[in-house]
Amino acid sequence: MNQMKWAVKTALSVMERTPKLYEKGYNGKWSYDYGVVLKGFALVWKRTGERKYFQYIRDHMDYFIGEDGSVRGYRKDEYNIDHLNNGKLLFLLHRETGLEKYRQAAALLRSQLAAHPRTSEGAFWHKQIYPYQIWLDGLYMGAPFYLEYLLTFEDGNGLDDVTKQFILCEKHTKDADTGLLYHAWDEKKVQPWCDPATGLSPNFWGRSLGWYVMALADVLELLPQGHRDYSELVRIFAEVLTALRNYQDEASGVWYQVVNMGGRKGNYLEASASSMIVFAIAKGIRLGVLNADGWRKTLDKAYRGLINEFVLETKEGWVNLNKNCQVAGLGGEDRRDGTYAYYISEPIITNDLKGVGAFLQACAEVEWLEDMKGAP
Repeated sequence: MNQMKWAVKTALSVMERTPKLYEKGYNGKWSYDYGVVLKGFALVWKRTGERKYFQYIRDHMDYFIGEDGSVRGYRKDEYNIDHLNNGKLLFLLHRETGLEKYRQAAALLRSQLAAHPRTSEGAFWHKQIYPYQIWLDGLYMGAPFYLEYLLTFEDGNGLDDVTKQFILCEKHTKDADTGLLYHAWDEKKVQPWCDPATGLSPNFWGRSLGWYVMALADVLELLPQGHRDYSELVRIFAEVLTALRNYQDEASGVWYQVVNMGGRKGNYLEASASSMIVFAIAKGIRLGVLNADGWRKTLDKAYRGLINEFVLETKEGWVNLNKNCQVAGLGGEDRRDGTYAYYISEPIITNDLKGVGAFLQACAEVEWLEDMKGAP
């Protein structure tokens, strides 16, 4: 088993450890976490051609997708951008099987965006229960799905509405001094967690930045290069990654939970954010939107760091991914205040699906790049 590359090794570990992602601790809930893992499986399937990886995706989605295109556990009227993430797998399933139920389910999720509440400038709220708020996380959940739907089923009309989401997010969350993006912004400047003058949350949370750069990598793969905002998204992508590179831990090569406070007591190197950043750099190089000469050394160091810092293999040969922040957010019933103390207080766990999914995607992209480099 040790002869296998990390992406395959991780995918097999997931299949053996969690044959049904939606069971253990999830009780069948329609949760965005599955989509992060299953996007990794889609990459492994694409790279290996082994049908079992596709079947794993299909089995999971078929638990939720009814023959009439309904989605078990999904409620459109919650207007929760997270609920769109799993929909990214529907395009692949529809292409492969031709079954109408997958297109209908995608159309149902798309209909949420037609009525999803927005800020005054047209950015989607993170959720109806989080009004007038842009969270970096939401760009990953919604934008790549929205873009692929428009390209697949709406003749590529309305792409500006997708690119606008990234442009508005950068406009309102970017810190002029570090180039990093704050976790969230409240247009009304009334949330307990925000600065009443700027509307910004107080810290740079690693995974939120990871979600954002992953989203940009996925969107840049699909967005036509002739689109008027293509070069602007490339600029944002490169600038955010450059800002992150300034905070790459010198010793380990990976990133901290609170990105810019590496030496502060209680902070820790965090697996999911580091995996997401590695994925984004590798995919950016593969797509040609990041200069390979300028980024390869950063990537190599970060990828080595991922393996050395976070991965342990069990006696069964399974991959365990350690040091994942289980969850972090702002506001809500828990009164999450976005302080440094808050971010380091959330549980740190092994094999969180968001972390494992991002790690799987990162390994698949790095290995794809390595194979391209080795090609004649």
